Amino acid sequence: MRSDYGAHAVIELARRYGQGPVQCAEIAASQKIPEAYLDQLLSGLRRVGIVRSVRGPHGGHELARDPRQLTLGDIVTALEGPVVPHEFVHSPSSDAEGSDWWAACAVRNAWLEAAEASQHMLDRTTIQDLLEQQVKIRAHRAQQPAEGMPAPAAALLNTDH
Repeated sequence: MRSDYGAHAVIELARRYGQGPVQCAEIAASQKIPEAYLDQLLSGLRRVGIVRSVRGPHGGHELARDPRQLTLGDIVTALEGPVVPHEFVHSPSSDAEGSDWWAACAVRNAWLEAAEASQHMLDRTTIQDLLEQQVKIRAHRAQQPAEGMPAPAAALLNTDH
């Protein structure tokens, strides 16, 4: 999913927020994202103003907005489109009798409710929230050796996501 990789890339940029641009290769290595794919994602995020890019030997990518003001919903919408599909927002016109059978469809209403709840959750989850959770997860992993392995070998298995 584009937005999963995109969120990991944005969290990496949030981790380095205010420290200057980060090269694509560094983000890709840190988050284990194929570099060519990451470049496509960063281009999409740049087009909507989430990421800005700096050219040159000390260039790279950085967040264009504070991670406390940027949400997971912003990332998902930028890379995938809105969670609530267009046909739910703009229902078909009523039938000849004037009753809107589409809006009265139980299955459609359930999908709409689920999509709206998902969008609400994504929109209230900031990138800063995710960064703080990720820091806690990494710290916990570092303290917990993999079952049946000596601590140094287990540390090699701890990855960024």
